Amino acid sequence: MAMSKAFIASLLVSLLLIQLVEADQLVTDTGKETSPPEKIDCGGACAARCRLASRQNMCKRACGTCCARCNCVPPGTAGNQEMCPCYASLTTHGGRRKCP
Repeated sequence: MAMSKAFIASLLVSLLLIQLVEADQLVTDTGKETSPPEKIDCGGACAARCRLASRQNMCKRACGTCCARCNCVPPGTAGNQEMCPCYASLTTHGGRRKCP
């Protein structure tokens, strides 16, 4: 009887250890998937975005600030705001859109 109790106890401990190892592997595997996004070249992207602007220096400065915060610049010289939701959501104190 004592032998069977020891066997059952060791079996339960073994199952618990196996469960802990599987849980640790699951946590380790999901941690590998999240890598930081690659930084874009804000200077080049904003130069392309602002090349047709009448006030290029101001456009590049505002675009650079938005790009640094969002790590995204919409393609083209105007519009396409839906491509970068963060970029499109930044506003000035007056409630106007900050990013060109």
